[in-house]
Amino acid sequence: MNHPTYNSHRLSSSSPPSRPRFAAHPSCTHPSIATATTHRSTAAPLRIVDAFAGIGGFHLGFRRAGGSCVAAIERDPAARVTYQRHFEPPEPELFSSGRFLSDITHVDASDLPNFDVLTAGFPCQAFSVAGKARGLHDERGVLFFELARLLTACRPPAFVFENVPGLAWHQGGATLAAMQQVLTTVLGYRVHTEVLRACDFGLPQLRPRLFMVGFRDPDVPFSFPPPVPLSTSLSDVLGGRCERELSRTVLTTGIHRRHGQKYNWAHYIVDGVERRITPREAATLQGFPSDFTLPERDAAAYRLVGNAVAVPVVAAIAAQVTAALSGSLEPATAMKGEIG
Repeated sequence: MNHPTYNSHRLSSSSPPSRPRFAAHPSCTHPSIATATTHRSTAAPLRIVDAFAGIGGFHLGFRRAGGSCVAAIERDPAARVTYQRHFEPPEPELFSSGRFLSDITHVDASDLPNFDVLTAGFPCQAFSVAGKARGLHDERGVLFFELARLLTACRPPAFVFENVPGLAWHQGGATLAAMQQVLTTVLGYRVHTEVLRACDFGLPQLRPRLFMVGFRDPDVPFSFPPPVPLSTSLSDVLGGRCERELSRTVLTTGIHRRHGQKYNWAHYIVDGVERRITPREAATLQGFPSDFTLPERDAAAYRLVGNAVAVPVVAAIAAQVTAALSGSLEPATAMKGEIG
């Protein structure tokens, strides 16, 4: 088999092996033997497991595309409170069933329900230019292998992962190539990657992010969604005339950097006066609905919103994944047991 190649923002690979295996990373528990069971109707919505769920950007995006969330994994206390506050009223069974899980390293894959797509905005600090960029040498970077563990055990038809664009060039592309090899050569998925910007999907925010979409069946046709015209400006969000049409990327920190300072993203000149965007405005720039309740403390709200994925981008990708998997699917399930 040829090794996968990296070209611009997109990755491609040759057909996967018929029996992919994964040797667990030392931080992982032993994966389970995976088995595919019954087929599901094409009319049924895609079911996601929302790993590294944050405050639910993937959940909202797939729901807008007709999908449903059958399990979620998030350990940050403030994110958990925010996630549950918004999603429990319309989806109480997700929480009453005990499927709102915490630490991914403690998740037993055999306890997950049948699902079709594993989603994850896995920790980006290890690959971000705003951090130390230690990559897979960072404890947050190796959490990628927890996703590989779940893919190994459950064998879902598809996955959608998101991270900072810096992952594409981290260590000269070696880090992304290593992940690609795990996903394709070892696990047998066909992987598509591309950097998409929030401003190309209706949000007046730059926010370039690297998306990785994988399919268990290498013959599944897939293309990333095309951009749509921007109909809303930053002035519309901020309620006054702003000197910029698009906001800078909403981040988790740096809210105190003033206009004109390096790495400022939160301060803008509006109607001739400098002001900082509010947490609600930041959430709007991420595509969260107006009824989405944020933490009362601004610092926590900025952090959680900055960590989130842009909802309309996910919704557009979810629609493409749904179309790609429009035939009969073998739902992901796992049985207890060890890989021999």
